[in-house]
Amino acid sequence: MKLEEIGKRARAASMDGAELSTEQKNRLLTQAAADLVSHAEEILTGNREDVERAQQNGMKESLIDRLRLTDGRIRAMADGLRKVASLDDPIGSVLSMNRRPNGLMIGQKRVPLGVIGIIYEARPNVTADSFALTFKTGNAVILKGGSDAIASNTAIVRVIRNSLTSAGLPADMIQLIEATDHETTRQFMQMDQYVDLLIPRGGKNLIQSVRRNSLIPVIETGTGNCHIYVDAAADIDMAVRIIVNAKTQRTGVCNACESLVIHSSILPEAAGPIAKALTEKHVEIRADDRALAAMKKACPEAVLKPATEEDFGTEYLDLIISVKTVDSTDEAIAHINRYNTGHSESIITNSWQDAQKFLDRVDAAAVYLNASTRFTDGGEFGFGAEIGISTQKLHARGPMGLLALTTTKYIILGSGQIRPDSAGSSAAEVPCRG
Repeated sequence: MKLEEIGKRARAASMDGAELSTEQKNRLLTQAAADLVSHAEEILTGNREDVERAQQNGMKESLIDRLRLTDGRIRAMADGLRKVASLDDPIGSVLSMNRRPNGLMIGQKRVPLGVIGIIYEARPNVTADSFALTFKTGNAVILKGGSDAIASNTAIVRVIRNSLTSAGLPADMIQLIEATDHETTRQFMQMDQYVDLLIPRGGKNLIQSVRRNSLIPVIETGTGNCHIYVDAAADIDMAVRIIVNAKTQRTGVCNACESLVIHSSILPEAAGPIAKALTEKHVEIRADDRALAAMKKACPEAVLKPATEEDFGTEYLDLIISVKTVDSTDEAIAHINRYNTGHSESIITNSWQDAQKFLDRVDAAAVYLNASTRFTDGGEFGFGAEIGISTQKLHARGPMGLLALTTTKYIILGSGQIRPDSAGSSAAEVPCRG
């Protein structure tokens, strides 16, 4: 199907989607969840094809892990749809209603954005999550996945479209652009006459390409050069547990820790336990001179390399971590704000003063005290799923759930009011020009 036809169908479907009742949406999401599970083998067959191709192409294991589906992950995908069905429907809610002196009642009502485009890489679960959130908010979605997951995405979309058709709802509430070439992606980014919002999910190069080339408004998501700062007043045992979890629980995700910042006064005591724990998890440590010397002395078996300036700004998505030594919390905050990507940052400390300074001054979508950065996730935040994690500041920031996929319009209720002539107009009114 040509891109323009996909756009027209999505626009038409979005008109129908805006009128769906909460009951219709929830019933469909529940049925689609059941259909994903009952068609798991069909989806896994496509996924095995994708994984085999990725292995032949030399994709690193952390990224293959993001690509790979299992029965458990498909059940989790289905659970995500059910969780979204259980959430309050924001569409149609009236945010305010005020009576003006002339008798007009002016209020705001929450409505769908319309058509949402998503460009993403090797994450098949994004396909189901994106549908759940866009459908619950009455939006149509056009998906442009990468070539690495094309068989998986095609199978998932086919199941969901069949669910929609069986329920008598427009199947074009979800469409997948099956062409995987760069030119098709470029053309998709120009479809501002059909698509209201574009969300890229993937690596730095993808996100920058969409930002630079899209005519459609873009919400920037993704890249996570996330830090954990071990403060002078940190509990070292707690710090070790959090660092290991944030770095190694899943390495190929954007909320994994990529860099440690350690206060110099606690470095002699903390270097050994941290280096030992990371070494047991096969993590390569790239450290500045002070941390390198302390860790080498305390843990000779650690895989240690001198850190470069580039290391401090790198999202590895691998079993590699950088380490920076600082002499104050202010220096830690300055280092993090220089190299972070606006995603997730954490401080480990028992000092309430240092904690407050960190929470107030670190510029990121999610800032933690004594917790792993791995919690920056729509499910963990109670959103059921997420459409992405916004690292920008306009419209949405952090994990994007249902509210981030809505807008508002003013509803004005009158009883025959007309605007008075110019003699009674507001002095603040600016005439239209053009």
